[in-house]
Amino acid sequence: MAEGAAPDLQAVTQIQQQVWSQGDFAKIGISAQIVQEELCEAIDVLPGRRLLDVACGAGNGAIAAARRGLEAVGLDYVPALLDRARERAAAEGYYIEFVEGDAQALPFEDASFDYVISTFGAMFAPDQEKTAAELLRVCRPGGKIGMANWPPRGLIGGGLFKAITEHAPPPPGIQPSVVWGTEERLRELFGDGISELTLNQRHVNFRYQSPEAWLEFFKTFFGPMMMAFARIGEEGAPALENDLLDTMRSANRAGDAALVAPAEYVEVVAVRA
Repeated sequence: MAEGAAPDLQAVTQIQQQVWSQGDFAKIGISAQIVQEELCEAIDVLPGRRLLDVACGAGNGAIAAARRGLEAVGLDYVPALLDRARERAAAEGYYIEFVEGDAQALPFEDASFDYVISTFGAMFAPDQEKTAAELLRVCRPGGKIGMANWPPRGLIGGGLFKAITEHAPPPPGIQPSVVWGTEERLRELFGDGISELTLNQRHVNFRYQSPEAWLEFFKTFFGPMMMAFARIGEEGAPALENDLLDTMRSANRAGDAALVAPAEYVEVVAVRA
């Protein structure tokens, strides 16, 4: 890409889809189910209403909504994750519609849902303005948009993502995803489309037998990390491994017994204007 040229966001989206299709993100996402359960409580869902889970992965948010008596729909652009979501919903006895699609072009009519949620999902779409506009478009006036986003600070934004991007930089011109974890950027993105915005600081714990066990698990199943190691090759791998392990060790509150590392995130509740 020529210096100063705008990034090809469609091409970036296609690359991201390939990245998230690697490994098995369901194994990682399911361990954080508590985040979606708490988000449904934060937006104070009402039974019988319609909820859309954007970038739903293995269906955590949609399943959390179905457990509370809502008509839930999940959307993601990774077919294998949608298959896993359908299996999980069926195992719990819920019928949930899972749709293949992109957060930047939601295949739904305007004002189709009472609630629109996304946990560590829509924030990664490269066209942030279009993504925010789509979340607003499909949410009815007076409805709520709920998100869980990683901020620039903390274990993920200030540690894990920082280490990965330093060793394997993203395409130039792409806004960092972690700006979705700041009030300033959220107000820019949602603008007059919302009448209220509330941010709560929360955390979810990474629990593994050791930092080394965590690293091996993520190198095996977490697509973005798999891609980073593939890009830097064998020569660059040890340096990235050391930085990732240092990040986890510095956050570990379990000492030598195990790994328990709190990961800070921002819980977002916005009311559609």
